[in-house]
Amino acid sequence: MNIEEAIKTRRSVRAFTDQEVPENVVKKIFELAIRAPSGTNTQPWHAYTCAGTIREKIITDVSKLFDAGLADKYEDYEYYPPEWKDIHKERRRKIGWDLYGLLGIKKGDRVRTAIQAKRNFCFFDAPVGIFFTTDAYLARGSWSDVGLFMQTFMLAARAEGLHTCPQAAWITFQGPIFKHLQIPSDQVIVSGMALGYEDTNAVENTLESEREPVDQVVKFYGF
Repeated sequence: MNIEEAIKTRRSVRAFTDQEVPENVVKKIFELAIRAPSGTNTQPWHAYTCAGTIREKIITDVSKLFDAGLADKYEDYEYYPPEWKDIHKERRRKIGWDLYGLLGIKKGDRVRTAIQAKRNFCFFDAPVGIFFTTDAYLARGSWSDVGLFMQTFMLAARAEGLHTCPQAAWITFQGPIFKHLQIPSDQVIVSGMALGYEDTNAVENTLESEREPVDQVVKFYGF
């Protein structure tokens, strides 16, 4: 698979098979991902990968917190703004309702909405879960670097025939993650991620997110 194919076929997969991903394959992907650029080569990223029993313990503990309504707020970590402006709010709503439409979840169906939201916390059944962190004292530039690291990882995963789903949802349940993966207290989670093989029979994996035309995003001068 060439780089163009990897970019075009990368998407957030929300249903995975139970086919295992060997540790050596995950390590190979990370060996490529660490070539991602960072400001002044600070490499401000860490990654914690879980499978098997540890993965199950995290899922169990986080699911209990989810069921009890004990999620933290994104705002507590300055992750999302307290209020979205119209254009971003519209895009968030559209992708959400496009997904719910495929799943047959109607507006106002809180039960099925909660069930789908909880799917985040089993990594959408992916056999491998990953948590990307950075040192808590670092600022926005370093978070951007972690994003480059994650994107490089996701593209390298496609070259191995794997799919991913970056998951901000884990931000709201950091306690069990820090506990089971022994993450130092001076780090902060930037994102979770599911890694595995796509369930090609799952309707949610037919979702295609829209993008604005290049001319609406990029300004060209001097050409």
